Amino acid sequence: MAEAARIAAAAFISSRLDYCNSLLYGLPDTLLQSVQNAIARLLTGTRRRDHITPVLRELHWLPIRERLKFKVACLVRQSLSGESPVYLTDDCCLVSDSAQRYLRSADVQTCVVPRTYNSYGDRTFAAAGPRLWSSLPVQLHNPDVTHGLFRRHLIGNHGHCPP
Repeated sequence: MAEAARIAAAAFISSRLDYCNSLLYGLPDTLLQSVQNAIARLLTGTRRRDHITPVLRELHWLPIRERLKFKVACLVRQSLSGESPVYLTDDCCLVSDSAQRYLRSADVQTCVVPRTYNSYGDRTFAAAGPRLWSSLPVQLHNPDVTHGLFRRHLIGNHGHCPP
């Protein structure tokens, strides 16, 4: 019974982290990382003195900063391919679709990054998503890249996968 309660509590908390990922993007990750570490310790019975990195690898969890980037990048990809709701699709516009004249960047499938005037604006999906997309390797901008390959490349050298 205690095992089921631990798993349920961890699932509830980690789902809240995922649900709010675009709101949490850009915040200092120390508090969020400590919450994720506490969930991992609760699930595995790891002591507080033990290193958490091997535990996160065992659970196949990305560190919180990488997890947030992963989720936002996947949302942008879905927006650009028309697989997301309109309110997200409207926030991600390719340079090639909005340019009045031909630009060299139009061939690379980069997003228009709107100008923001404060740190709150920088954290919105409309600004953070296109900025993150533009920072990805150019080969991932290709619409022919499958969703699975896109996700695997984002995970890259971390060796974990978000749940």
